[in-house]
Amino acid sequence: MSLLKLDPSLPYKIADISVADLGEKEMNLSENEMPGLMAVRMKYGPKKPLKGLKIMGSLHMTIQTAMLIETLKELGADLRWASCNIFSTQDHAAAAIAKRGSAAVFAWKGETLEEFWWCTEQALLWPDGSGPDLIVDDGGDATLYVHQGALIEKNPSLLHEEYTSLDMKCLMDRIKISHGTDPQRWTQIASKILGVSEETTTGVHRLYHLAKKNELLFPAFNVNDSVTKSKFDNLYGCRESLADGIKRATDIMIAGKTAVVCG
Repeated sequence: MSLLKLDPSLPYKIADISVADLGEKEMNLSENEMPGLMAVRMKYGPKKPLKGLKIMGSLHMTIQTAMLIETLKELGADLRWASCNIFSTQDHAAAAIAKRGSAAVFAWKGETLEEFWWCTEQALLWPDGSGPDLIVDDGGDATLYVHQGALIEKNPSLLHEEYTSLDMKCLMDRIKISHGTDPQRWTQIASKILGVSEETTTGVHRLYHLAKKNELLFPAFNVNDSVTKSKFDNLYGCRESLADGIKRATDIMIAGKTAVVCG
C-alpha cells in the first residue's frame, strides 16, 4: 500500500473548495444559534488571550466546529484541524475554513483509514516541525497518535508486531515512516504539549487507562464529565440529535408513534 506523503506546509486538503460559500452562509446563520461562542468573541476577542498558542483539533469538521475554530482564531490561536471520524465531515464547512484561512484543515467526508491517520498527523505537525501546545480531542485519536509514536520511539520493536486491527495497522504504518526520518519526533512533541481536552466517554476511558499505568505524557481535561457537558450538551444537544437522527434514518413521522426508551 502506497502511503500518502506528509507535507506540513500544505495549507489544507479538503474535498471541494468551491462549496465554501455555502459553508460561510451556514456559519453566518449559526451565529444566532451559538450565543455562547459569540459572547466569548465579543469579550475576549480584542484581548487575544490565545495569541501564540498552537492548537490542534481532532473533532468532527462540521459547521458547529467551524464556529469553534473561528472563535479560537479570533482569540489569537494558531490552528490546525482534522476530523475525528471518517464520515462526519461536512465538506462545505471544511471548505469555508480553508477559504478563510482560519485553520490548516485536513478533512473530507469518506476518508479511508489511511487517509484519516494522514490527516491527523498533518494536523499535529506545524511547518517548522513543531507540534501543538494544546489538543482538542474527540475520541482520543490525536492523543493516541502522540502516545503511540512516543512509545515506539522508546521501544522500536513494537513496529514489527502483527496488528490484526486495520485501524491500528494504518496508524503503525504512518508512525514507521516518521520513526525512520525523525526517531525522536513524538517524544519531543509530547514534552511540549501543555494539555489535551477530551469530550467523549471512549476518549476519557483511554486517558484514565494511561494515567493508571503512569503512561499519560501530558495533563488531560475530562470535558465529558463536566457539568456543562452533562447538564447542557447531553440534555439539549444529544436529546435533539437522537430524535433527529431517528427521523432521518427511518424517514417516518414521530407523531402517533409509541416509543420505548432503554437505558
